[in-house]
Amino acid sequence: MEYSHDVIVIGGGAAGLTAAGGCALFGLKVALIEAHEMGGECLNNGCVPSKALITAAKRAGEAREERRFGVTLAAPQVEWAGVHRHIHDAIAEIAPHDSQERFEEMGCEVLRERAVLTGPNSAQVGGRTLTAPRIVLATGSRPFVPPIDGIETVPYLTNENLFDLDILPDHLVVIGGGVIGMEMAQSFRRLGSRVTIIEPDRPMGRDDEGNVAVVVDTMKAEGVRFVQGKAKAVSGTAGAILVEIDGAQSVEGSHLLVAVGRKANIDGLGLDAVGVETGKNGIVVDDRRRTSIKHIYAIGDCRDGPRLTHVSGYEGSNVALEITLGVPTKVDWSALPWCTYTSPEVAQIGLTEADARKTHGDAIKIITEGFDHNERAIAEGQTKGRMKVIFKGKKVIGASIVGKNAGDLLLPLSQTITGKSSTFALGSAVIAYPTRSEITKAAAFAAWEPTVFGKIPKAWAGLLAGMRRRF
Repeated sequence: MEYSHDVIVIGGGAAGLTAAGGCALFGLKVALIEAHEMGGECLNNGCVPSKALITAAKRAGEAREERRFGVTLAAPQVEWAGVHRHIHDAIAEIAPHDSQERFEEMGCEVLRERAVLTGPNSAQVGGRTLTAPRIVLATGSRPFVPPIDGIETVPYLTNENLFDLDILPDHLVVIGGGVIGMEMAQSFRRLGSRVTIIEPDRPMGRDDEGNVAVVVDTMKAEGVRFVQGKAKAVSGTAGAILVEIDGAQSVEGSHLLVAVGRKANIDGLGLDAVGVETGKNGIVVDDRRRTSIKHIYAIGDCRDGPRLTHVSGYEGSNVALEITLGVPTKVDWSALPWCTYTSPEVAQIGLTEADARKTHGDAIKIITEGFDHNERAIAEGQTKGRMKVIFKGKKVIGASIVGKNAGDLLLPLSQTITGKSSTFALGSAVIAYPTRSEITKAAAFAAWEPTVFGKIPKAWAGLLAGMRRRF
């Protein structure tokens, strides 16, 4: 069979762009198909706009601390039009990195049409049939909207339209206390909105419970209201939306944000007809990201697995290497990092303490270092938080951090978990003073302290001291 392309990549988000660009740079003939905005969810209504909003909100939050370190600040005056402009300026500045023109320069044929699989090696795109020995599905995900009574009758927000608001909400009601819900709730509160979060369980359930408690306490102090319960019905119109809650009083707000998770974008792809297996959470893949048809890959949010932008990029790189060089590349989640960009941030890599105890029981050791002992944090007046490192023996198997810029401290921990560095090397490293990264060195050294200052080293030191006294 003569193919039209070497590889067909369906989806122009983080996963698809990485896979398509990598294959093209190796000289393969690549068809990159994207029916909507290039850059996908991350650029257009996810990571980029949310972090731009968070940055504006932080400025407002800092200004509300009227007197600090002998400096008096004026109360913030929030101009929503300016915040909105900053968000979309950030998107526009980054957009060329993900643009059609850039990937055409790499050698991809970019088709801005919807694709449907018509066979194990073919896809219909517009009026064309494309064929290739390898197909990569990278169609991403969309917000999951739960079956709440009345939800289809009221105007509600998701991350897909939140950043297009033309006014600042008076009272934002958030259904969902996950990453998106928590980040947006704190940001809109700092910008001046009243905010209520409705969550049946504890917020940010996959993170260390103690770390999340620090964030929840901070947000409550800033004025965010938390209501425990499940939203069972919504009603009302724009500007006056009522949410009825199981086991709690109803909440009325001007705007409703639904942030309860993501759903794979796999409808209408022709997967069933071709024989690609799907499950509850997306396309079923093996650890090489191969579907039930082994030459069709699924990467990023469309497959069953972790949904994070850096995971999408990682999988895109792996698949590009496998397709171009024939190198089998299995995913490794032992050092999977994630970060929630609240203030303070919550960062995680590897196993949480709860997961580590389930897997290893009493074989683990926990070392905790607080930022209240870190001299940079003290100088900045930002001592809230801690680092918790989970060891099995001298090996790091996980770490949980809450504090200012917590996510920036994950890299050396990743190196130790994957065996590319050791805790001894990290604990003995020379680190610039004063920095928050000293807390990582302190935690690593604490694992070795009983050995370094144990009986044998002490006996040797005593012997040497005695010899020097005699001579």
